Amino acid sequence: MSPNKTTVHNYMEAFRILDHEAVLECLTDDVVWHIPGSFTITGKEAFDKEIENENFTGKPVIEVIRMVEENDIVIAEGTVDCQLKAGEMLHLVFCDVFHLQNGKIKQLTSYLMNTAASNH
Repeated sequence: MSPNKTTVHNYMEAFRILDHEAVLECLTDDVVWHIPGSFTITGKEAFDKEIENENFTGKPVIEVIRMVEENDIVIAEGTVDCQLKAGEMLHLVFCDVFHLQNGKIKQLTSYLMNTAASNH
């Protein structure tokens, strides 16, 4: 596995177990995380607050289906299941576009879709 794919793999593994320190170790200090339609945050401190968003409980179940890399871009596609504090399960598919710099994630754009919404 390439160094950039290893960073993304480590990031996903750390997010699965909500290991804040390990997630943050994968990021540049000025990291930008953008979820179109939801939010854009900048910096490790803001990122850290979103690792365990107040609307969710427990650990997410993340499955990466594939990773593709070109230069310093890694794209990861997969699924995530998470429990809302209100009790409902959220089932999402994602496509994450990671921009890396010197082996760290500098920018992340997460495209998310609720799969339950597509069943209506």
